[in-house]
Amino acid sequence: MAPRTVLVVEDDRVINDAVTARLRGEGYAVVQAFDGPTAVDACAAAEPDAVVLDVMLPGFDGHEVCRRIQAQRPVPVLMLTARDDEADVLVGLAVGADDYLTKPFRMRELVARVVALLRRVERAAELAAAPDHSPLTCGDLVIDPARRRTTVDGREVHLTPTEFDLLVCLARDAGKVLTREQLLAEVWDWADASGTRTVDSHVKALRAKVGAARLRTVHGVGYALEAAP
Repeated sequence: MAPRTVLVVEDDRVINDAVTARLRGEGYAVVQAFDGPTAVDACAAAEPDAVVLDVMLPGFDGHEVCRRIQAQRPVPVLMLTARDDEADVLVGLAVGADDYLTKPFRMRELVARVVALLRRVERAAELAAAPDHSPLTCGDLVIDPARRRTTVDGREVHLTPTEFDLLVCLARDAGKVLTREQLLAEVWDWADASGTRTVDSHVKALRAKVGAARLRTVHGVGYALEAAP
């Protein structure tokens, strides 16, 4: 099997080269880009399996890069941001990023995030091919795992791949509170609790799309999807 390809977009050459070397050491093929326009062209040419994308770039920023590459072809994106500001994170999620990592970061964590992104893509493909996955219904919210479509009161709602996987996870146990750690393990394939803020950010973005009242917060524990908001 040919190695998976990762596009690394980072204008700091030292960081870009370090990330590239580590990913290549893990067995991935890596394409590098150092500015916004080049990143969009490289994504179209290489058709990578995942993208590691810095927010601050010359030409145009990572948010615009993400928006353009997602319009070309859906691809999982790990956003690198210098600020752990919730507004910045939500902007990244809104334009199609699947996950984010705050600088400075450990290389081991970056690799783990990339591995988790690719596992989720594989799992989604297997789910779509399975014949026995009926739509999940929670009131007027209908989730079709096989077609990866979500509707609210008959209106289709666009979700990122991660948002969709998170919603499916909650819908399978509708009404039951799932801890942040459970959601991290199921949706992100993380074995530890280092990314609970990632869960919170994705839940906030999901609320804006399917309705805030549908997702109940149990402070200090986790979240539950309510069938009748």
